[in-house]
Amino acid sequence: MTVTTSGQPTDADAADADVLLVEDRGPVRVLTLNRPDKLNALDTALTRALSTALTAAEDDTRVRAVVLTGAGRAFCAGADLSEFSALTPDQPEAVLERAALTAHVQTQMQRMGTPVISAVRGAAVGGGAGLAIGADMTVVGTDLKFGYPELRHSIVPALVMTGLQRHLGRKLAFELVSTGRLLTAAEALEHGLANRVVDPDDVVESALGTAQQWAAVEPRALRAAKDLFYRVADLPTEAAMRAGQDVNALMRGFRR
Repeated sequence: MTVTTSGQPTDADAADADVLLVEDRGPVRVLTLNRPDKLNALDTALTRALSTALTAAEDDTRVRAVVLTGAGRAFCAGADLSEFSALTPDQPEAVLERAALTAHVQTQMQRMGTPVISAVRGAAVGGGAGLAIGADMTVVGTDLKFGYPELRHSIVPALVMTGLQRHLGRKLAFELVSTGRLLTAAEALEHGLANRVVDPDDVVESALGTAQQWAAVEPRALRAAKDLFYRVADLPTEAAMRAGQDVNALMRGFRR
């Protein structure tokens, strides 16, 4: 939750807090999307609350790892279409603000030094699919329904397409985008979108197990490893090796 300079929550923050639950389990922070009656669809309040909570977790030195999950029977059903009536071309500032917020939160977890694992059950579609695979690791339930059905609603999955392309081969990625086909848990595991498949009721506990393993590692070393991991993915081989050499030298100071 964001606080004012006086340290007190604002009224807006208090309202936003209802749509996102924050719980600390030792050094692991659990963030729960909390609009179960809407299958945790992402309206502006929830999207903003999630972004703020991720920033707070990153800034809190007591937090060593984050678990992201959803309340109820779904992880996240994507964007809340009921808001779209207000996001029209005659409201350009609102449209641009929402697009910027969505783009930011879709990539925020990988930009953090703190590692994040998503615990996903049921529907993870559209923006929810983007959040599920935007974490560093993903645990899914056997009831997973993963995909990008936006075109069925005459919407282009523009802000989640980058993440999808970077996780999947182009043929399958285009199939998901253009047909709206949903992947099962077994398919998500087969194609590298999930690290493991468990019973739906066990997704959070399984994710917590990984998060607790992260929390036991020297935090500076883990942050450096995560940063290097994503940097080398976008670098030519020689530049990637030079970056690795720099971290190799730096890590000598991480020994306990």
